Parts: sequence; structure tokens; C-alpha cells
Amino acid sequence: MLAIFDQTVAKCPEGLKSPEGHVGAVSGVGPLTQLFASSNEGAVTVSLGSSGAIAYDSSNQNPFLPRLFGAVDDIFCLFQGTLDNITSLKQQYGLSNNSTANEVIILIEAYRSLRDRGPFHPSNVARDLSGRFAFILFDTSRKATFIATDEEGSVPFFWGTNSEDHMILSNDVEIVKQSCGKSFAPFPKGCYFTTNGGLKSFEHPSKEMKAMPRVDSQGQVCGANYQVDTETKKETKKGTGGMPRVGSAADWSSSY
Repeated sequence: MLAIFDQTVAKCPEGLKSPEGHVGAVSGVGPLTQLFASSNEGAVTVSLGSSGAIAYDSSNQNPFLPRLFGAVDDIFCLFQGTLDNITSLKQQYGLSNNSTANEVIILIEAYRSLRDRGPFHPSNVARDLSGRFAFILFDTSRKATFIATDEEGSVPFFWGTNSEDHMILSNDVEIVKQSCGKSFAPFPKGCYFTTNGGLKSFEHPSKEMKAMPRVDSQGQVCGANYQVDTETKKETKKGTGGMPRVGSAADWSSSY
């Protein structure tokens, strides 16, 4: 799976940018999606206009960490892995009568609950997911993204920034390397990213994340690993100290 997001949708942390730059890297949304399609037979690519693009393929899958792709209305979701608590999640999000609801449908419904109907924080949703997973969700109507991986980093999942400041995310490290050069790293374990909130730990959402320079086997700085900074605490934005309520103009997607 692959996602390319413009910086207006997903602004990469500065720590991902390597001083080595992007020498020889593939630039542009079109060339990168073409590279992905040429490397994965039967790949499906969806243009997101000025926001970027997403792509999915079902070839060469790990049977224990399958990949899924789905869309409901204007929301797209790429998912890899499995959730162990599907039954309870179906009940929680009103899908108990939907026998075909899989991980993608559950995540889209969870996002819509966050966006439209409930006072839930994104960290609560991510923390409720039990299993091995990495996912990328994009809401075209709000131009908002929700990205997360489990606490163990069970699914290979990488992110980086290219020469055009696009955020690149994929389970394929070679695709990320070819686009981002040295400006990439594994996506942090137990973390989620939202358009307006940036990167946070879902166990410690009030804490800052700090970049720890990552050095490759050749001794070159190669992006950064992020971890919770236990010494600092994020400031609460004025007017967003409490959970947003149904009908509030400040829903979660505009506050986090």
C-alpha cells in the first residue's frame, strides 16, 4: 500500500528530513504511483487531486498480515494486519448486524463517529484497536487523514518526505527509499497521525514526540525515530480543552 499526501494534508515532521537530501530520488505524485504500479501487478491507484494519491495491491501478501482497501462515501482506507476484537468493535460502532464488516469498514465507521457523532478523541479509537495493524485513512470531504500503527510495530510501515515535501507512507520500504532518499524512517510504534494534530502516542497523547536521529549502516543520518518526550507536555489549545460534543463546530478533525 502507498499514500502520497500534500503538505496541506499531512505535514511531515522536520526530523524526517535528512541532511543528505533526496539525491536520485523519484519526485512527483505521478511518477511515484507509476513506479508502485510497475512493481505491483494489478495495483489500483486513486488520485486525490491536489491532496495526493493512494495505491493498493493484493499481490505477494503475508497471509497473517493481509492487506485491505475500501471506501465509503468520500472516505478511503488502506489497512494491513488483523484486529482481534472485531466483534466488540462492531457493537461499539453500531455494526453488529453487518456480517460483512471487516477492519476497513470498522475503521471508517470509527472515524465517522469521531467526526460527526461523538465526543471521542482519536487516541481513544486507536487504543481500542487490539491486534497487529497499520492503516491509512483519508477523508476527501475534509481533506483530513488518520494514520496509525500498533504498539509493537507488527506491520512493516514506513514514512518519509520527498523533495516536494509530500508525506510518503508505505509498507514497502524500497518504494519509500526511492521517493525519499535518506529522509525516511519506520513509522513510530503505538502512534497515530492526524492532519491538524500531527504525530502523537495514543497511550500518551498529551506528551510531545521528540526526534532521535537515525544512522544507517554507512554512518549517514537517515531520517529520525520518534519517541515520547516524558519531560514535556503539549499545551492545550484555547477552546479545545474539553472533548467536542455533537453539533459542536469544533469537531475532532478540526481540533486534532
